[in-house]
Amino acid sequence: MTSAVDTANLKPGFEDPVLDSQATFRAALDAFSFPGKRQRFDRLEDAPAPLNTATSAFLLMLADMDTPVWLDAKADVDQVQDFLRFHCGCPLMSKSAEGDFAVVCDANAAPRLGEFAQGNELYPDRSATVIFQVTSLDAGQTVTAHGPGIKTEVKIQAEGLPDWFWQDWAINAGCYPLGIDVLLTCGNEAIGLPRSVIVET
Repeated sequence: MTSAVDTANLKPGFEDPVLDSQATFRAALDAFSFPGKRQRFDRLEDAPAPLNTATSAFLLMLADMDTPVWLDAKADVDQVQDFLRFHCGCPLMSKSAEGDFAVVCDANAAPRLGEFAQGNELYPDRSATVIFQVTSLDAGQTVTAHGPGIKTEVKIQAEGLPDWFWQDWAINAGCYPLGIDVLLTCGNEAIGLPRSVIVET
């Protein structure tokens, strides 16, 4: 049974649902078309803690009743659940492998990348897009990324990822066309990492 939504403390969605959704879709498309290039998700003024505005806008634009979402323990709180149920109508899953979208707010307790939906040989698109909220896109370990959408190479920094993240990313990229896609978000900015990107540490 679905829990009742507490509308008294509900954060609002897009002010202009059509135009704001279109702008957010464009930002998401550019994030994954041009990996490593920072994109602004600035059409949502507020977000339910602990989600940042980029994560919230991305889910608001893409999640619906046909796209299950998994939240880590830090994100799995009443006001986030209410926000997603009310604005998106998406089912919230208890296991990381069950989500089409997944949100990681606590790097220290994050599942390994292989624990999210990987797709299969017939349907590689049945894999997860995992949102990792990070503390900075200007600090942390610098890595060099290559692949489709990158002219030569691009440097990426992200502070607040699990220590094992880039090691797992190499395994994930090696499974292409299977594997997950990742969106790194910080505030109202994000960087896309499609599974086709190869990263050197």
